Amino acid sequence: MSLKLFDLKGKTALVTGATHGLGMAIASGLAQAGAKIVINDVFPDKLEQAKKEYRDIGIDVACYELDVTNEGAASEIVPRIEREIGPIDILVNNAGIIKRIPIIEMKAEEFRQVLDVDLTGPFIMAKTIVPGMIKRGHGKIINMCSMMSELGRDTVSAYASAKGGLKMLTKSMATEWARYNIQANGIGPGYFATSQTAPIRVDGHPFNDFILSRTPAGKWGDPEELAGTAIFLASDASNFVNGIVVYVDGGILATIGKPSNEG
Repeated sequence: MSLKLFDLKGKTALVTGATHGLGMAIASGLAQAGAKIVINDVFPDKLEQAKKEYRDIGIDVACYELDVTNEGAASEIVPRIEREIGPIDILVNNAGIIKRIPIIEMKAEEFRQVLDVDLTGPFIMAKTIVPGMIKRGHGKIINMCSMMSELGRDTVSAYASAKGGLKMLTKSMATEWARYNIQANGIGPGYFATSQTAPIRVDGHPFNDFILSRTPAGKWGDPEELAGTAIFLASDASNFVNGIVVYVDGGILATIGKPSNEG
């Protein structure tokens, strides 16, 4: 198998919300594989800070202020990106929020807000970008799903509902657009070592102990281990892969518990 299958030179990737964390790790990985990177956020100061962080690691990114839940804004910004940077070959729907509130305490407005960003946002971005992909005869869509696309957990009902819906939206995208040589797949991250999880990744912290005991790999994921999956799904290596979610979780979903060391 040729490594050229994973080569993204000449491709433009829009990674939504990639100002930090796993989105930044994915965007950085795609850049290292040769892609031109475009990121967005609703806050200009976050974009400016992210641009500096990318520059520090040798990556030049194009930044656009855009709310993924605003269909009108997306219909204006996407053509601008394609004029200024190039046709969008790869869309990574990464932007998302979470609200940790018990169901009976959660307001419907809060529930809808999570669904709007985490589910309607990917719908809007994909439907805005895909017509261009259809005309060009190729495209890659990567939806950032979650283990909560498969499992429930207390206080994250809206997030789990959105990510479960995003899994099915991914399948619907694949069903409708595969005939145009467009592949739509998802990534379901497990628990990764990022700046956001640093405060709880300490020995003795209950959640740290829980993750280490629940994950067969016995560790938190390295963000670079997620980037490899994104490169695969964004490249020609995945041209006959469509409508699936790849769970990058160290084996959590494969088992009811981390196996013991006993025979």
